[in-house]
Amino acid sequence: MFWEDHGGEGPCLLLVHGMLTSAAQWLDNLPALRKCCRPITVELWGHGRSPSPAEPERYAPDHWVAQFEAIRQELGVQRWFLLGYSLGAGATIRYALSHPDRIIGHIFTNSSSGFADADQIEAMAAGGERTAEKILTGGRDALERVPVHPRRARRLPAHVYDALMRDAARANPLGIANIIRYSTPSLSVREAITNNTVPALLICGAREERFLRHRDYAATHMPNLTVENLEVGHGVNMEDAEGFNALACDFIEKWRNTS
Repeated sequence: MFWEDHGGEGPCLLLVHGMLTSAAQWLDNLPALRKCCRPITVELWGHGRSPSPAEPERYAPDHWVAQFEAIRQELGVQRWFLLGYSLGAGATIRYALSHPDRIIGHIFTNSSSGFADADQIEAMAAGGERTAEKILTGGRDALERVPVHPRRARRLPAHVYDALMRDAARANPLGIANIIRYSTPSLSVREAITNNTVPALLICGAREERFLRHRDYAATHMPNLTVENLEVGHGVNMEDAEGFNALACDFIEKWRNTS
């Protein structure tokens, strides 16, 4: 996976984007984050500057965790922070649960796929197969009809929207189809969050009503979790960058000395 070191002061922070976004979603966060940490952005298969492997096993969430671990090792750091958004949050939570000794703390946002229950997983698997076939057949035109395509975003700053649209035009239909088919149905960490041992912060977009039951589930079942709400929708870090940055940096400053 393509990754980039943005420099900064303090411990490393791995940032993982969501479906059909890219590292561009962090444009309004990186300047503030560089003051409290060293942001490292990564782009998932099929997105931005990353390739689109054909092998299904490359899309297993555990393989993504291995990719993240390889980045940590290349950076030469013992422990770091994580920040996962939506689809990316499911992967970063899994990483924190799999390798708690390598994580200082973990920040994440609304992730319906990451907290999906059994009924949702079944629906994602069935619907995802159909969507993947449409994308493979229809190519980029079909990608633009995916509900989470950034072209439908209405509450983002213009410069962030434009950057996301440029990167979305580079998205590879094969990689996106494979994520929908192989990654999303197996991304949920709902039953495993009771094993969390590292400090965690959910910055929740409280206007995304469908996620609120997952927020409440996480608050009840995930040890070491703090929940903070912002009055925004799914695009939490983009819709209220100032509020998001303040919460993220406060969390990092609180826990960074444990590194």
